[in-house]
Amino acid sequence: MRAHDEMYIDGAWRPAAGRDTIAVVNPADERVIARVPAGTAEDVDAAVRAARAAFPAWAATPPAERAARLTALADALAARKDTLAETITAELGSPLPLSQMVHAGVPVLVAASYAELAARYAFEERIGNSTVLLEPVGVVGAITPWNYPLHQIVAKVAPALAAGCTVVLKPAEDTPLTAQLFAEATEAAGLPPGVFNLVTGLGPVAGQALAEHEGVDLVSFTGSTAVGKRIGAIAGAAVKRVALELGGKSANVILPGADLAKAVNVGIANVMTNSGQTCSAWTRMLVDAERYDEAVELAANAVTKYVVGERVGPLVNAAQQARVRGYIARGVEEGARLIAGGPDAPLETGFYVSPTVFADVTPDMTIAQEEIFGPVVSILRYEDVDDALRIANDTVYGLAGAVWAADDEEAVEFARRMDTGQVDINGGRFNPLAPFGGYKQSGVGRELGPHGLAEYLQTKSLQF
Repeated sequence: MRAHDEMYIDGAWRPAAGRDTIAVVNPADERVIARVPAGTAEDVDAAVRAARAAFPAWAATPPAERAARLTALADALAARKDTLAETITAELGSPLPLSQMVHAGVPVLVAASYAELAARYAFEERIGNSTVLLEPVGVVGAITPWNYPLHQIVAKVAPALAAGCTVVLKPAEDTPLTAQLFAEATEAAGLPPGVFNLVTGLGPVAGQALAEHEGVDLVSFTGSTAVGKRIGAIAGAAVKRVALELGGKSANVILPGADLAKAVNVGIANVMTNSGQTCSAWTRMLVDAERYDEAVELAANAVTKYVVGERVGPLVNAAQQARVRGYIARGVEEGARLIAGGPDAPLETGFYVSPTVFADVTPDMTIAQEEIFGPVVSILRYEDVDDALRIANDTVYGLAGAVWAADDEEAVEFARRMDTGQVDINGGRFNPLAPFGGYKQSGVGRELGPHGLAEYLQTKSLQF
């Protein structure tokens, strides 16, 4: 697997300040496939300085020209789609069809959407006797996760560039090769030196140095709620802005009268996608008491389609595998009924976990409250619609969810009362222009579409 042994700073690949490296491991066979530099605070400082120097000219670049560079970036990503998919499969373990369609395909659409948006966005407006200007925040420190490595990079970098910001990216240490390919794409797209910079490294070292750097004006982070709280505290002490997309424990609410078979099958598919390593996954399935047993049987049958090593890939690393297996064991200990899967490793090699479904889960159980981040579904019983709403809202999270009903109007009425940032109605399609982000401890700020662009802008009023 090809890898750069340098950082991408100020438009060039440059040696890292230190000599330490990070091993990139293929989670399907546990082999080391590459090594990348373990960035230090010195590397971060060099990248931030480059971004700071490039900011005035990029911010002054007309939006139409920024849009043209984003179009070129989308084209460069599309040209590398096969290589990106193969790389994501190698370092994340995602089955290749999923890598091709979702991991490598969706980011091209998102990058193109920001090119189109930058070209037509109203960066100023007239209000009474004032001209209101929407200006770029400045230098953005983007810290991205491993579960959707390219999508999360594009969802942060593309709107930042469209707004006129410059960027320093610190990708997850498990999936740095995808980030290096993205850097190559920015180079091919003709971005001016310093507008985009890449520092690979560990979160507690390079990530913290980026969040703390006085030259960074906004930190955009996707990851765990615990780390998000830490970054929020760092940013708050410096009065710098943050955008935080954190954990989730989303409810898949199946109301009486809904198409039960469809709701259960789509719900199981939603959680099994990406081996359950999706922050917005509908990991709690809520079913009325009258149809509960039928739903359990449907779920048990549905999960058999997800064969380990084929449709379900490994988890990203050994620690994640151990964590998820621990949660499954905890569910058994607390009295949940295991109807599929279990805590035992299904294969001798690779960080795999069996697709697992629990029945008789109560809202107070650990597996119903904490984010597991693996292929694990909990089925909960509710007595009436108000009880379903109480259970759905009874977590510290509020990132996503789903509602199924006999008609859309009934589902929308229920969804309006859910404390969550995004709800799919009767299997609604993913919309790359709709805002994505959470309520409560699922974060602050939004990604994608116009709302995602707004995160990277600040407001100035000129009175006449």
